[in-house]
Amino acid sequence: MRCFGKSKIGILMLLPFMAACTTEAGSGAGGFQKNAYNYSEWAKGLFSEVVTVSHPGRILFFGGVGAEDATATTGGKILHLGDFMGQCLYAWEKIKRALDQQGASLADVDKATTYLTDIRNLRDSIKCRSQVFGSVPQPAGTLVMVSQLAWPGMLYEVDITAVTAK
Repeated sequence: MRCFGKSKIGILMLLPFMAACTTEAGSGAGGFQKNAYNYSEWAKGLFSEVVTVSHPGRILFFGGVGAEDATATTGGKILHLGDFMGQCLYAWEKIKRALDQQGASLADVDKATTYLTDIRNLRDSIKCRSQVFGSVPQPAGTLVMVSQLAWPGMLYEVDITAVTAK
């Protein structure tokens, strides 16, 4: 994990079950600012997909990113049913888009917690993550085997923590 010696403070959360709104706490002491965002229409009213707290850098926390379709037309339908690699790659594509929208990249990812519903997918999980990160250094990681994820049909879910300088 990268050190915090570069004044990297703040939070970006992709958390299910938070109130979906865009709010601004304003500029408190030291320029503290908090905002909540939704990038997917289907998630509005269900949870905030991104919550940022900045002062002056950011720590980005993504929670529970899986193969839910990010478009409003399907209402969060699980994509790639029965296709572990498809679900894994789609989840990471969503993460990359959200990182990009926050001015970050995979190089900023410091920690990934992976949830699998079937340990037989472990090798494919490693292959997927290696494919996603390519030559970018792998983040620290934790793998958790669970009996079921949030939505029926989900085979893979990941949450990450990333640190950016601003």
